[in-house]
Amino acid sequence: MELLGVLLALAGMDAAAGLALLPYVPRVAPGAMPGKVTATTFVLERPRCIFDPFANASDAVWLAVAFADASAAFKNPTSSAEVPPYEGLPTARAYMTLQMAAAAYGCSAPGAAVLRVGGDTACHGRAPCNGPLPSPGPYRVKFLLMGCGGPKAETKWSDPILLRRARSLSTIDPTPARRSSTAVVIAAILASLGAALAMAVLGAVGTQLCVPLCRRGLGAHLPYRTHHVPPALPHTLPPACVCGCTPRPPGPCPTK
Repeated sequence: MELLGVLLALAGMDAAAGLALLPYVPRVAPGAMPGKVTATTFVLERPRCIFDPFANASDAVWLAVAFADASAAFKNPTSSAEVPPYEGLPTARAYMTLQMAAAAYGCSAPGAAVLRVGGDTACHGRAPCNGPLPSPGPYRVKFLLMGCGGPKAETKWSDPILLRRARSLSTIDPTPARRSSTAVVIAAILASLGAALAMAVLGAVGTQLCVPLCRRGLGAHLPYRTHHVPPALPHTLPPACVCGCTPRPPGPCPTK
């Protein structure tokens, strides 16, 4: 009993209401993780051990979610029948969700180390609903331990939690981003170099193909006379050789 009294004193026991005020402050899960704060959800650190001195096996822990400007006016329900529902958030400015057995928050309890608020998109009409948050907020949250006789312990309210804002389609510019003048100049230089390189490669390939054909046709420019065979007409170069070959002028006729 003395140990329990010390724990209650450290927790700030409210004797009038019979409610233990725990020093724990809920917070968004630390560290980097995908989707930690989105336009409709956020991820909380899951507290451990803080309810153990006050909880029984039949007790449950709830999460109260309220708009930041309405958290001070939030009143704890006296029973589970008075728990404010998710559907009443627009008018009541608060609701309660994530009902779990107190044992799930024990020191040795298994399970994930985080809790996602607003992650259930198909719970409308079913209590307790953990539906998507309707606006960026900001919101404040606190954990509340409830037994058969009503609330038994609660944490402090969190700092304001602001969700991401979804971009409107009207604010998205459909035109591509303009290139800077430096980028345009660099692109033009690279295009010119590429064209020059392509022309050089094509010229080299054409020369390699034409030179053998030109060499084979050089002898045709030197007519050879015999006594019984009329001089042959000079051969013309193949059409492909006009690309890079310069025909040599015919040499002088050999003397007899």
